[in-house]
Amino acid sequence: MAEKFLPALTAPKPEAAPIHDLDSYLTLRTYIKGYTQTEDDIELWKAVRKHKIAVGLIRQGSKVVPNLARWFTFIEQTAHPSLDVPVRGKESSKESGAVAKDEGGSYDINLPDTDQRIITRFPPEPSGYLHVGHMKAALLNDYFAHKKYPGGKMILRFDDTNPDKEKEEFQDSIVKDLELMAIKPDEVTYTSNYFDLLRDKCIELIKAGKAYADDTSQEQLRAERMDRVESKHRNADAETSLAKFKEMEKGTEEGTKWYVRAKIDMASDNGRMRDPVIYRCNPTAHHRTGEKFKMYPTYDFACPIVDAHEGITHALRTTEYNDANEQYQWFLKTLGLRKVHNWNFSRMDFIKTFLSKRKLTKLVDSGKVWGWDDPRMPTVRGVRRRGMTVPALQEFILKQGPSKNITLQDWASFWATNKKYIDPVAPRYTAVIADKRVPCTVSGVEGVTEEQREVHAKNAELGKKKVVFSKSVILDQADAASFAQDEEITLMNWGNAYVRKISKGSDDLVESLDLELHLSGDVKKTSKKVTWLSTDQHLVVVTLYDFDYLITKDKLEEDDVLEDCLNDVTETRTEAIADCNVANLKEDDIVQFDRKGYFRIDKTGKDGVVAFQIPTGKVGK
Repeated sequence: MAEKFLPALTAPKPEAAPIHDLDSYLTLRTYIKGYTQTEDDIELWKAVRKHKIAVGLIRQGSKVVPNLARWFTFIEQTAHPSLDVPVRGKESSKESGAVAKDEGGSYDINLPDTDQRIITRFPPEPSGYLHVGHMKAALLNDYFAHKKYPGGKMILRFDDTNPDKEKEEFQDSIVKDLELMAIKPDEVTYTSNYFDLLRDKCIELIKAGKAYADDTSQEQLRAERMDRVESKHRNADAETSLAKFKEMEKGTEEGTKWYVRAKIDMASDNGRMRDPVIYRCNPTAHHRTGEKFKMYPTYDFACPIVDAHEGITHALRTTEYNDANEQYQWFLKTLGLRKVHNWNFSRMDFIKTFLSKRKLTKLVDSGKVWGWDDPRMPTVRGVRRRGMTVPALQEFILKQGPSKNITLQDWASFWATNKKYIDPVAPRYTAVIADKRVPCTVSGVEGVTEEQREVHAKNAELGKKKVVFSKSVILDQADAASFAQDEEITLMNWGNAYVRKISKGSDDLVESLDLELHLSGDVKKTSKKVTWLSTDQHLVVVTLYDFDYLITKDKLEEDDVLEDCLNDVTETRTEAIADCNVANLKEDDIVQFDRKGYFRIDKTGKDGVVAFQIPTGKVGK
């Protein structure tokens, strides 16, 4: 099939016509040929990439060549790094289209000391559900410990140092989500297991003159750190700081006013080195340790100490911790702890999406979404509920690799990856929009007949479905409104028919149709191929949901107010009527309603079926 387009794409003088032809050809296709990626896809991808007009059109995405842009991005994601030419560079903004080499996808990052047994860790805070960004960290740590360097070890450690936000519910959900993703940690630990050790290390720093107690207000603290001004307590003697530390341990009223800071370098150009807070008093009961402790270490203090204690060899985390690496190593060196290597990889951020747990919690608590598993949420459970399959999620994340390149992903590639998994196995059914549906009388058919048809024309292994034929059928209003008198149309999975009578109401909507069956007609010669349903069967009520982005901006900035950026309408519901086979569907089934898209079944019951539309990468959602 590549030979059909390659000559025009590789002609000396680039023209737009073959680009639009290819875009049209890809309308209903994931690949150029068949249901798997072939050399045709690779060869055409290379040709398109070198075609100046094509690159320009693809940069405009869904506005001009939506199908080509979807396919191009998808092949780039799935073929890389096997392509022998540099792949399209990741844009720093929507408008940018510069071509540059991208190291994403390669796992040969020259980690030091890999001749020893590799031990990694994934340390989530149990203060919310895992989102897709967390899952990248989990998968990469699992990959390096178990696949890249077989025989290693990966620890799941709950960073439970903030009792105000943490719940056992979140802890349990994290374990289940990792199981879902086939990530099996070799050991599960808790930072709270080391509270006594961390307390002793804090005292050790105070006695060594490397930490001090402070009661500067939070606002003043931020200002002084920004201006590199030392606290008035910075040079207090160890006995004074230890006395305040004792009050913190007891959780007294006096103790709640104080916290402990590491004494590093207030003149440093690295803000993380300007005497960070390492312990704070909080009398709130902890979900694991109860009221035993009245003060808790910060993540930045606890992490390097526990990493060293648990034998972690490589601390892999996102580039937001770049500045924290110097601080991390300072704690190890100052406390005389064993060496741990830092490696930072880029976050996985998406357009019109935020992954801040604080902001996501606000949406849940305010009722803006249904919960942490809302299909509009970027949580693992959210995207799964919307229809993302586990293999597709694993593939997409692992193909990002441990690159340090910071990119803003488009959801199009994410969902296009998923489509290649669901398209070959999603059974096909029929649904008609209930509102203003058009009753039709079909002449040329006698009585009511039933036939067993394959539920997927290209995958017989999925079994069969019942198709009912009769003279009484219904069509979508949009289809009926497009018909002309005596036009020949195709009733999908049945045959051709002539439109013999169109009856309209005062509002110009079609109220009924008379069709004359013409089964000898050539389906290849009709321009309109429509779905239909016989009313002489048990029709199932189906509510079809589609969802939009939660926010209106491609990326939230630090000074943006979340409420000002929320999308007013993020959910649309369409009532439909589906064929009798749909009554047998179960929750979590993935199906395709002909000409309406892919859907995940969210709920079934006597009142009907609820289905969520699954994006395919066409519209970038």
